[in-house]
Amino acid sequence: MPKLVRITTVPISMMLLLKGQMKFMKENGFEVTMISSDGIEIPQLIQQEGCPHLVIRLTRKITPFTDLISLIKLTFLLRKLKPDIVHTHTPKAGLIGMWAARFSGVPVRLHTIAGLPWIEKKGMLKKVLITIEKLTALTATAIFPNSFVQRDYLYSHGIARGKMKVIGSGSSNGINSKFFSSNDSIKIESERLRKEANVPNEGWVWIFVGRIVKDKGIAELVDAFEKIYDQFPNDRLFLVGEEEAQLDPLEPLCRNKIYQHPAIISWGFQKDIRPFLAASKILVFPSYREGFPNVPLQAGSMGCMLILSDINGCNEIVKNGVDGMLVPPKNSAALTNAMLSARKNPNQTNEFASLIKEKISQNYSQQVLWQLILKEYQHQLKSAFN
Repeated sequence: MPKLVRITTVPISMMLLLKGQMKFMKENGFEVTMISSDGIEIPQLIQQEGCPHLVIRLTRKITPFTDLISLIKLTFLLRKLKPDIVHTHTPKAGLIGMWAARFSGVPVRLHTIAGLPWIEKKGMLKKVLITIEKLTALTATAIFPNSFVQRDYLYSHGIARGKMKVIGSGSSNGINSKFFSSNDSIKIESERLRKEANVPNEGWVWIFVGRIVKDKGIAELVDAFEKIYDQFPNDRLFLVGEEEAQLDPLEPLCRNKIYQHPAIISWGFQKDIRPFLAASKILVFPSYREGFPNVPLQAGSMGCMLILSDINGCNEIVKNGVDGMLVPPKNSAALTNAMLSARKNPNQTNEFASLIKEKISQNYSQQVLWQLILKEYQHQLKSAFN
């Protein structure tokens, strides 16, 4: 039985972004161990995946001394576990995980790139983050960008040339269309949410799901919704996700608007976002940077029309004006115009929602993606031991 170790910086990434994948690999002949920093999600993660979890402290910031200690500890742990494959996700887990795997003699070292934090950085910090990306790729056997545009962008920056491969149509985990669909209990809960938010029958709910941070375009979204509300006072904006004030805080003015506006409801982190999506008409996702985001796949599968930033990943899900809308990032005016157009043309909005739901079901099936990852593991093992 080949041994597989999956590593993310924090356990919630494994629990949400890779949900079900470790369990699938276990059911298909792998002895799977999960590794991340500590977190309250670990007991639920272990129950969800049916695989053991070990803790190595990994930070999301640049912390050289702590990172060195983590590298040493992870190296010794991997020497003890003797895995055949180490597969990492998220930047810090990738850097430390790939080098620890190399120092431990792990034959197959795989890293998935789902997002590029350095796209929005400038100066020396950007150079440092690009160097970290290159160092991660240096020790990897293969690099899996989770979108084709991202693959080309990495190539243009001299990162992982000759090592990159996009699995399937992209995405880190695909979409379980059966799970992300409505049923009677979800409909009842969605109606309760609309009632709690005082949404009239004719009102639309606009929704954002993700981290409530500057880089997700929250300021532009709030500004645009204020203009929607001026014309459609029955509409509401749902924000579903946690703030990360230590890493990427909102401006005070934006934060004040969120908590003072009568039609903006911030729900915080939710374990099950399906009732919130079922209560909504349109997902607005004005992020500045992404890899291949899961949220639009989930929202589209639940029947929401999609308004996304015209950035890596997002522009591979939606074709502008065909099955949804794309807007330039950091552009409140363009976002407002797109939202107003969708609001004033309900027939087109419904058509876009129907088309994107079908497209997601056909192109981003979770089971298909998992089988392709399994085949890649088998191919990498065969290459390593032949």
